[in-house]
Amino acid sequence: MNAAKKKELQIAAAKIRKGIVDGVHSAKAGHPGGSLSIADLLAYLYFDKMNIDPADPKKADRDRFVLSKGHAAPALYAALANRGFFPVEEILTLRHTGARLQGHPDMKHIPGVDMSSGSLGQGISCAVGMALSAKHFGDPYRVYTVLGDGECEEGQVWEAAMFAANKGLSNLTAYVDFNNLQIDGTCDEVNSPAPLDKKFEAFGWNAIVIDGHDLEAIEAATLAAEKVTDKPTAIIMNTVKGKGVSFMENVCGWHGKAPGDEDYAVAAKELEAQLAALM
Repeated sequence: MNAAKKKELQIAAAKIRKGIVDGVHSAKAGHPGGSLSIADLLAYLYFDKMNIDPADPKKADRDRFVLSKGHAAPALYAALANRGFFPVEEILTLRHTGARLQGHPDMKHIPGVDMSSGSLGQGISCAVGMALSAKHFGDPYRVYTVLGDGECEEGQVWEAAMFAANKGLSNLTAYVDFNNLQIDGTCDEVNSPAPLDKKFEAFGWNAIVIDGHDLEAIEAATLAAEKVTDKPTAIIMNTVKGKGVSFMENVCGWHGKAPGDEDYAVAAKELEAQLAALM
């Protein structure tokens, strides 16, 4: 990744983080912590990697993206808006009565959303179905999905993983946002799914462990997944929950809580400073 591309993606990630905080504050509800931790990945996928077209959101050969951890919808909406699928200003309508930006992604009303998600474990199952369809019909698109580490405590995740490996779905890449915090505490305290790389390998997947905030590592792992031709790939991303907002980082309480006006002012100032430093 050259310096110009890296800077472009860093700017995109900063804008996504600002959109997350703006939206959740406006909604007075939502999930900022696990949204902020996947901003770097979404910047890479939506602003560099995926074959998508905001002017034609349903084009047949587009790459598919499924946010299996659907409660991180603010991150997906911020990525879609900044990529041009709908106006950035619409982020402020998050969870408002009558608005199309619901608390979880809705494929029927939001351009760029390939699958409605939110019930944990079902998103990756749908992604597996999309990848199977592409293999069956010889379609060229790839399927990308993002899971939470707490989500990987769901049995349905492993049913999907078993099926994907059995069908050799090498066109499927699953990213796990491993920030080690879920709604009830740390993953270790609740029901740790670690070591996730070894578990995915045991289910027949290729597994890669990276720093989920390192854009070059994200790119390298994603490209490495494309070279694997007989099995799906899981990329375990070690991340910081609440990344980018100092008082939210590594704090479980920000899993599903919106910032009030005072906290929002601090968060917005920090994120605006980060963006300004990149421009």
